[in-house]
Amino acid sequence: MAKQYDFLVIGGGSGGIAAAKRAAGHGAKTAVIEAGRIGGTCVNRGCVPKKVMWNAALIADVLHDAKDYGFELELERFDWSTIKQARDAYISRLNKIYHRGLEVSGVEEIGGVAVFQDPHTIVVNGEALTAEHILIATGSHPDVPDVAGAELGITSDGFFELETQPQRVLVVGAGYIAVEFSGLLNALGSEVCMLLRGEAFLRRFDSTLRETLMEQMQEAGVSIVAFRQLQRVQENGNGTLGVHTDSGETIAGFDRLIWAIGRSANTAGLQLARSGVVTNAQGDIEVDEYQNTNVPGIYAVGDVTGRWMLTPVAIAAGRRLGDRLFGGQPQARLEYENIPTVIFSHPPIGTVGISEDDARELYGQGSVKVYQTRFTNMFHAVTKRKPATVMKLVTVGTQEKIVGCHVIGAQADEMIQGLAVAVKMGATKRDLDNTVAIHPTSAEELVLMR
Repeated sequence: MAKQYDFLVIGGGSGGIAAAKRAAGHGAKTAVIEAGRIGGTCVNRGCVPKKVMWNAALIADVLHDAKDYGFELELERFDWSTIKQARDAYISRLNKIYHRGLEVSGVEEIGGVAVFQDPHTIVVNGEALTAEHILIATGSHPDVPDVAGAELGITSDGFFELETQPQRVLVVGAGYIAVEFSGLLNALGSEVCMLLRGEAFLRRFDSTLRETLMEQMQEAGVSIVAFRQLQRVQENGNGTLGVHTDSGETIAGFDRLIWAIGRSANTAGLQLARSGVVTNAQGDIEVDEYQNTNVPGIYAVGDVTGRWMLTPVAIAAGRRLGDRLFGGQPQARLEYENIPTVIFSHPPIGTVGISEDDARELYGQGSVKVYQTRFTNMFHAVTKRKPATVMKLVTVGTQEKIVGCHVIGAQADEMIQGLAVAVKMGATKRDLDNTVAIHPTSAEELVLMR
């Protein structure tokens, strides 16, 4: 006889754990099923270890600027193994914290691979589990292109397994993972080349952010090769890698090739056909605004839905689902408008709302007014490096309601959270104008633009 629960969660990542803990807090008998390490991609192979490496790269930048502030330093080398060991130990501690958190919350943790038997029954390790409500939160995995020699490259998963620092790296891709890896590797001393299919990276972001980042990454030494379709990868006799492109050229001499071309939903192996849940052409599980799939009682959150592949989004959606199903809040749902995000590039990007181009298309040319400023952060007033900070406010209507706020530059990642609250509340340009500036900071420019 099948073991019964109120709520079964497939996937022990950010979204699944958040939903499970919230449901259990409302009194639901809940279990989380995870085949791998608890915490999912973010904790083990994503934003957490990435941020540790980004911090290391940030320190490298500061050390290079230290001489301009009067410090005499002897910089011998960067030891990759030191930060990797510390990073891995930190993640191991986080894994233990997640295990304890589930236990304290009253959530049963089940290790194993889950497959559907029918819309309300899951089989794990040969045991049948049943529940009225089942959540799919299995996340996503990095894509590898279908080209000859693709197995010679590594994905973001492989990047975090590297025991030594690659010296000459080819990064293939144009999304945020591509620019983040390229920036941090370059800052840590690797020679980096980016290969783009189109003209530019970050095509979904505001053009000012994209253009400014490309300019500054190239100034920092990253080589960007655009309008190239990669056709095959080969290993050369000296142990290095080379790639052939559709233009007939060969780009060679790399000790590592990193695929950063996108991510796809983890649905293979779930036996979704038995549940009746359908996916779209990209393989994502389609959900409505309440995270419902096409099958009553089955839900999905996070990367597996293909919507806003961000950890805080999965967490927020999961918690609201728990509130709706078991907390007596039938209207609880995540609003997917005005979600802030940060790209840990070099320099970092913070953004919330829509781009200038999207605003003009949505509201009409005459309804949009843009405020923009470009300056040098005061930290660099005395340094030889002069990276720019750029800020843009996109407003609409006679009241100049802010529908987009975009920042690139030092501390952009820390600035945008407060601006996200303002945009979410419907702030206008006048509201920012009426706010007293904090001087001397870069953030003060957000309330001083004219």
